[in-house]
Amino acid sequence: MTASLRGMETGTATSADGTTIAFDRSGTGPVLVLVHGAFTDRSHPMLAEVARALSPWFTVVNYDRRGRGGSGDTRPYAARREIEDIDAVITTAGGSAMVFGGSSGAALALEAAARLPAVTHLALWEPPYHVDPSAPDLPHDLAALLADLVEAGSPGDAVELFMVRAAEVPAELVRAMRADPSWAGLEALAHTLAYEAEVMGPGNALPVGTAAALGQPVLVLNGEHSPAWMRNAGAAVAAAVPAAVHRILAGQTHAVTAGALAPELLEFFAQHR
Repeated sequence: MTASLRGMETGTATSADGTTIAFDRSGTGPVLVLVHGAFTDRSHPMLAEVARALSPWFTVVNYDRRGRGGSGDTRPYAARREIEDIDAVITTAGGSAMVFGGSSGAALALEAAARLPAVTHLALWEPPYHVDPSAPDLPHDLAALLADLVEAGSPGDAVELFMVRAAEVPAELVRAMRADPSWAGLEALAHTLAYEAEVMGPGNALPVGTAAALGQPVLVLNGEHSPAWMRNAGAAVAAAVPAAVHRILAGQTHAVTAGALAPELLEFFAQHR
């Protein structure tokens, strides 16, 4: 199902469990699917700008992960269902695709690439695996803790737990954020934070065997000013994947700009058009 909106096509795919997955599609050429991370959906300004920047060369599909934006959400949650969502989006878009994933979305994209032959090439922005002692110390049952808080009617506490423990946002800053009107938007996505924790797995451990099994060309990107543990994670992913390249983007933090990211993706994916 598709509809045209100001030169961009909006549509839906149906996942294996019947969940409706909404997407925006723009441009022409080989299909490139964008997989976003925590607290974001396809309306996120950075990903929307990346889609616009790459659409002259690719058919860019920017979709809402389940539980967000225009997509449905079928319980119980399982990370494999998100892989099925990506498969459905790729099938609807043409049958094969290059894939980009950012942050926890990069971990999801990596898992999808290992299981879906339709993923031909893979680019990852700062998958937050924990590969050294400087990474945040996470509760082993983080996913359950987050889900329990939401079920108990405390989505704000779930957001705070995720931000402080997983994203390393200072607690005093989070307390200030809770007084801002934008906090309501974060609470609206609180139920998906357990999904992020499920995708990452206990302790955000790097799935070395999965990475080593990837046969696609892979680009791993990190920001020069991101935490050292994130850069170390990127290097570890690249070392585990047989056909991977690791690059550091000058001046960038984890909140990468579209202006820095899009040229890197264009260069990498254009080699394989």
